[in-house]
Amino acid sequence: MAHAPGPRLTVDAVWIALGRVLLVRRGRPPFEGSWAFPGGFVEAGESVEAAVSRELHEETGLTAQPAGIVGVFSRPGRDPRGPTVTIAYRMLGTVGPPRGGDDAREARWFDLADVPPLAFDHAEILSAARGVVSPGPGTTAPTTPARRQGS
Repeated sequence: MAHAPGPRLTVDAVWIALGRVLLVRRGRPPFEGSWAFPGGFVEAGESVEAAVSRELHEETGLTAQPAGIVGVFSRPGRDPRGPTVTIAYRMLGTVGPPRGGDDAREARWFDLADVPPLAFDHAEILSAARGVVSPGPGTTAPTTPARRQGS
């Protein structure tokens, strides 16, 4: 029995520290020019944990490791390129000044009280993350168990 192609797997880096969240301005469609979490597609032969750290570094120049899962997001229609499943990770690392790279036109920290409109379903992801991430002195750490989002 042949199987239909399934959704593509993506990862997003949700890094909240010192009351700020790290975002990138997208340099390519879809949502070109809009703000989003650093992230992208998982490559063949790559773990999701390695992919989220790689994407974060490529798009912001910063280095961090996944500290837990914010949630799994898979609502149909969430990505105009087709079906995707995203694993959003809380990130842990040393806060520094980001620089846009790869397909991110710009990267910057935003105060949580002043977050711009976000691409895709990233406002939903941020809302979920705010329930499970506690800002710390330059790092983030899990405070409660992750919740699953979408299906």
